[in-house]
Amino acid sequence: MVTYRLDIAYDGSRFYGYAKQPNVRTVQGELEAALSPHTGGVETYVGGRTDKGVHASGQVVSFTCDKLDVAQVLRSLNSLLAPEIAARRLTEAPDGFHARFSATGRAYRYRINNSVVHDPFLAATTWTLGEHLDVDAMNDAVRPLVGEHDFAAFCRKQEGRSTERVVFWTRWRRSTDVVEFSIGASGFCHQLVRSIVGLSVEVGRGRVSAEAVPHIVSSEHRHRSAGAAPPHGLTLVAVVYGAELLPRPSWVPAEHS
Repeated sequence: MVTYRLDIAYDGSRFYGYAKQPNVRTVQGELEAALSPHTGGVETYVGGRTDKGVHASGQVVSFTCDKLDVAQVLRSLNSLLAPEIAARRLTEAPDGFHARFSATGRAYRYRINNSVVHDPFLAATTWTLGEHLDVDAMNDAVRPLVGEHDFAAFCRKQEGRSTERVVFWTRWRRSTDVVEFSIGASGFCHQLVRSIVGLSVEVGRGRVSAEAVPHIVSSEHRHRSAGAAPPHGLTLVAVVYGAELLPRPSWVPAEHS
């Protein structure tokens, strides 16, 4: 039996998230169905489980089966899964590799179209928000999140799972009308990034003070944050393993890492 690593990207718009669920269309369900003729049926494991409507450009999946013809399987997957899912690489992985539990870091981005008029070419992957956002204030808000914290105020609680995470960097930037957020961390609890974005937007609108953010974090109460931003602006961009360095955008200054 061989353990395989599969690197994929997908547009999550028409999926009910990554994980298989009964009677709904999911990335995992489509992927495992496409793999089945080659593997006889396998359970896949994922580096970053994404919610309904969330996208991925750097997702990692692992599974174990008999030895495969890698080139043939990639051709088959891309034929069956296009255009919403792309299988970018399929490689043999070390014994014991697990896409989720072996991961040492993950990075996400969130994009906002900060314009009063929507852009039809960005609408599927950006949150359109017409009210002008103060990006400097938003950076002041997220800067204290770097380091190790309990993010209970930003996460949907899951029984038996810790909400403590180590955040490596956080940064907002504006490029014309697109306001983009980048965050890298050891891992993410449920809805953490979207909740950080939601609070950042309230700061950018002037409704919440950036100075309030450390108090919100320390409160560990979910009701203190501003709620989660819409899912379609969020993309998982990278999952790394072992000594691999988590790719940080060139526009994130060193002091934010």
